[in-house]
Amino acid sequence: MSPPNRAIVLCVDEKSQIQALDREQPVLPMIPGVPERRTHTYLRNGTTSLFAALDIATGAVIGKCYKRHRTTEFLDFLKRIDAEMPDDLDVHLVMDNYATHKTTTIKT
Repeated sequence: MSPPNRAIVLCVDEKSQIQALDREQPVLPMIPGVPERRTHTYLRNGTTSLFAALDIATGAVIGKCYKRHRTTEFLDFLKRIDAEMPDDLDVHLVMDNYATHKTTTIKT
């Protein structure tokens, strides 16, 4: 609600199992009065997990996609956040109660 003067507040969350799809045919260009058309068939390229951090004050987003959704990937994302933040600011994270956020590795 009211962070210290030299702090930044980030809201961190993740979206797992995002389907990476490609259409078999290219999307047809839109013509005035005709909605976008695409084929119903697609190629499935697996899934990905998105980790994102929103700077509440500025609206800036730090995000990265990973192939898996484990503590290792989340720790890597936290290190990326740390690398992008100025050294003179305290970083406050707002997170949900997801099990990945509560492991001993993450707390350490």
